[in-house]
Amino acid sequence: MAEILVTTTENIPGKKYEVLGEVFGITTQSRNVFSNLGANLKNIVGGEIKTYTKMLHDSRDESIERMRQAALEKGADAVVMMRFDSASIAGDMQSVVAYGTAVKFLDQ
Repeated sequence: MAEILVTTTENIPGKKYEVLGEVFGITTQSRNVFSNLGANLKNIVGGEIKTYTKMLHDSRDESIERMRQAALEKGADAVVMMRFDSASIAGDMQSVVAYGTAVKFLDQ
């Protein structure tokens, strides 16, 4: 895939651009039985639930890649003002969305 710059800022130093529109990437992951068992044990003794942390990390990476693909399909060079949002679904699934504004550089 072509490299699509992703930034959380509104401006990219030294670049002028036109706005192409909003783009997003979403993924939903399900927790497995073994992760839930481990999480329940951690609730008793405390500590990080590493399988959930990894799942969320992987979900963020996947949502960014899907957002980049959506930007590429619009002919964008970058995504500005990128943000994340996440939510639980039915108690055992986690949805992560990356979203931002696709832009095309004017001064290539």
